[in-house]
Amino acid sequence: MNIHAVVLAAGKGTRMNSALYKVMHPLCGKPMIEHVVGALEPLSLHTLVVVVGHGAEAVKKQLGSRVQYAQQKEQLGTAHAVWMSKDILAEQDGVTIVLNGDTPLVQSETLRRLLDYHQSKQAAATVLTSIVEDPTGYGRIIRDENGDVRKIVEEKDATLGQKKVNEISTGIFCFDNRKLFATLPNVSNQNAQGEYYLPDVLALLQEQGELVAAHVTEDPEEGSGVNDRVQLAHLERLMRKRINERHMKSGVTMIDPAATYIDSAVTIGRDTVLYPGTFLLGTTQIGEGCQVGPHAHVKDMVVEDYTRVPLFSSFDGSTYTDRAAAEVAATTNGQDHGLN
Repeated sequence: MNIHAVVLAAGKGTRMNSALYKVMHPLCGKPMIEHVVGALEPLSLHTLVVVVGHGAEAVKKQLGSRVQYAQQKEQLGTAHAVWMSKDILAEQDGVTIVLNGDTPLVQSETLRRLLDYHQSKQAAATVLTSIVEDPTGYGRIIRDENGDVRKIVEEKDATLGQKKVNEISTGIFCFDNRKLFATLPNVSNQNAQGEYYLPDVLALLQEQGELVAAHVTEDPEEGSGVNDRVQLAHLERLMRKRINERHMKSGVTMIDPAATYIDSAVTIGRDTVLYPGTFLLGTTQIGEGCQVGPHAHVKDMVVEDYTRVPLFSSFDGSTYTDRAAAEVAATTNGQDHGLN
C-alpha cells in the first residue's frame, strides 16, 4: 500500500512576533519543519507534500527537492490547506498522514504505530489522540456510546461540557486518501472562525457510514505545537531531555543533564563524560572516552577518541585532539569526574 503525507506549514505564526517564518524557528539545532520531515522520511513514503504559504521560499530552500510543494495563498483553515495538495494527491490510492509543521516532537515510531492501527481497523480515518490534564486550546475528542469517535470539537466551538473532555486531538491523522479528497469539498466553514477545519472530515465520513478510529499516543507531548516563543522554549526543553537520555543510554556520562545542551545531529562515543555547561552544536562528532568541559562550546567539530576538551573553551569547525590529555582520559576510561 502506498503511504503519503501532507505537512501543513502555511501559517503566518503571528504570535511568534518574528520576521522568521514559524516552522523555520530552530529547535535543538534544526528548524521545526526539519524535525517533522525527518520523522516522516523513514516511513518509505510514496509522496510527501509540504503545504506552504507565507515564507515559502525559506522552506523550499531548507527542504529542497526532498518533498513536493503545494501553495496555500489564503489561510482558510486546515481542510483548505490539505485541499491545496489535490493536484498531487487526489488521484492516488493508499493512506495519507496529515500533520502540522510545528509539531517537532513527533517520532517515526509513533507515526508507524498510527499507520498500523489505522490499517488494522480498516478505517476511513484515524486520529492520533492524547490524554492530558489541561486540554485548554485543543480540539476535544467526542466519542459515541460505543467508544468510537463521533467528532472533534475545536476549543472555540466547544460547549462547557465538551471543554471538560481531556482526550484531545494531536492534529495528526491517517486517511484513506481517495475518501479524504472525495470528502474535503463538502467541509463547511460555518464555525466561530469561519474556517474549513480538517477534523470536520471525520463527521462527514461517519455520515457516509465509514469507520473513524482513534489511537492514543503513549507520549502526550508528541502532538504539541508551537504558537509562541514560550511554547518553543518548552518543546526545546523536552527535546533536549530526549536527546540527552538517548546519549546516556548509549554510554555517555552527563554530570548534570539539565545543564548539558546537545543538538539533534551530534554524535558521541561511549564512555565520554560531559561536564555541566557543555554545548555540543551543529554536526559535532565526539569520540569515545573523551572529557568535555565544563563550560565548553563545541560546534561542527570532530573530537577524536580519548581527548580532553578543556573547561571554558570554544571550538568551531575543525578537528580537535589533545594527545597530552589522551593518556589521562584513557587511563580513567572516561569515568574520571574530577577536573584534572
